[in-house]
Amino acid sequence: MSRLFGSLRQVGIVVRDIESAMLHWAEVCGVGPWFYTDKLALTAFTCAGKRYDGLHASIALANSGDVQLELIQQRCDTPSMYREFLAAGHEGMQHWSSWPTDYDAIYQRALANGYTVGQEGDSPRGRFVYFRQEGHPGTVIEMADATPARMRIFDAVRAAAVDWDGSDPIRRQWPT
Repeated sequence: MSRLFGSLRQVGIVVRDIESAMLHWAEVCGVGPWFYTDKLALTAFTCAGKRYDGLHASIALANSGDVQLELIQQRCDTPSMYREFLAAGHEGMQHWSSWPTDYDAIYQRALANGYTVGQEGDSPRGRFVYFRQEGHPGTVIEMADATPARMRIFDAVRAAAVDWDGSDPIRRQWPT
């Protein structure tokens, strides 16, 4: 557990081909089912302090035990930390995420400890932020506000994985 951010709840994996990645994780690794959305609904998005509208990122979520895996494929040229990661020649784990209920307090504590905001946004599920303090690829820290809407979706993803038998590995809608 991070002394600053709390428990590691999610591993964010930036990929160039989300369809292939979902199949690999389901068929080779046995992780699933995957809940997929072609375009993550966002109500606000900023990168490096500048607002951008229309970020098109496809997202897939699955759990392995209590840890959620998030596959991310950006499908536009909007500046983002995902594009920076790929442009640096990386593909794979780009961040880990915590889901605090005291989001604002931890946000301020992170800034006081030298973290800077790389990108952040808001969605119908709640706010999120990616802090810059990366010393190694994959160590960007995301924090997502543990709103009831977000946790309802994340709990359903985790529950679907508990006794998953391998059937219906890619589900093209968020759980309700």
